[in-house]
Amino acid sequence: METLEFARPAGLRAPPRRVHVGVVASGNLEVLLEPATAAQSQITVRTSADGFGERWRAVIDRFFARHDVAVRIAINDFGAAPPTVLLRLEQAIEAAFA
Repeated sequence: METLEFARPAGLRAPPRRVHVGVVASGNLEVLLEPATAAQSQITVRTSADGFGERWRAVIDRFFARHDVAVRIAINDFGAAPPTVLLRLEQAIEAAFA
């Protein structure tokens, strides 16, 4: 089990609500997203797969390149592939602004 922490400059807009998408199960993950109140977006990843910090960093970078938001994100992972991670992040941000 590994816990990774990332921070990004907070974007110009914060979502109006908290959301939860996905489920922690074999090969999947859950994303908990809420508005940030600080000057930075914070991302915490708890993953069952050790040694993939650079891959997680790339996924987080890709997400924030698309979305200029002020959020706190908690990801609980059980071995999801990067496309699944991006899908869940996109679902979370869409639900938060719906």
